[in-house]
Amino acid sequence: MTTHHTTSTPADPSGLDGIRENLEAVGALLRETAARAAETEARARENEAQARENEARAVEDHRRAMREMAELRREADRRMKETDRQMKETDRRLKKAEDLFTTQWGRLMESLVRGDLVALLNERGIEVERTLQRVESRRGGRHFEVDLLAVNGREVVVVEVKTTLRSEGVTKFLSKLSEFLDWCAEYRGRRILGAVAYLDGAESVTKYAERSGLFVIRATGSSASLLNEPGFEPRVFC
Repeated sequence: MTTHHTTSTPADPSGLDGIRENLEAVGALLRETAARAAETEARARENEAQARENEARAVEDHRRAMREMAELRREADRRMKETDRQMKETDRRLKKAEDLFTTQWGRLMESLVRGDLVALLNERGIEVERTLQRVESRRGGRHFEVDLLAVNGREVVVVEVKTTLRSEGVTKFLSKLSEFLDWCAEYRGRRILGAVAYLDGAESVTKYAERSGLFVIRATGSSASLLNEPGFEPRVFC
């Protein structure tokens, strides 16, 4: 009969292996924790850097937008000023052209009427001795002007010349006639009569002028004609 002997490892009476294992586990945990902390810190730094970059980009975008807005405002202001300048220049040219047209056309009309005025009034029993053009008076900052005067020793015919005769123009002229002697006192003692001369006007307006006691003269072609009825009696204004 054979006898077998079994060899066994004696137990570690001090527990060093367990402590070692625990320490290794703790070390591994610490290393893992440190690695995670380092990773978290790295991500935090990366996020912070990204945040700073985003903030810097946002600031730059804002500044760029403000610069673009300022440039747009400057361009808009420049265009508005240029448009305003062009409009003023256009208005100035139109006003100049209008003034030139009005002045030249008015003088043409006055010359036309003045040329036929003597004969027309003579036909109505008013013997004209002289005619005056553009009679003006100024006093106290005010200005008074009449286009034509036909004068003799007893009468003065005050003539208003219009390219287009309108009712408001007739009314204004009637008011002017009522104060004629206040401005032209040298004609006191004479009968003051009125006449309107025109190139174009509605029949209702010419009738209004005639009913108001005015001679009505229409310029046609190269001459002028008196439209009042043969028995017309002019109104004496002063």
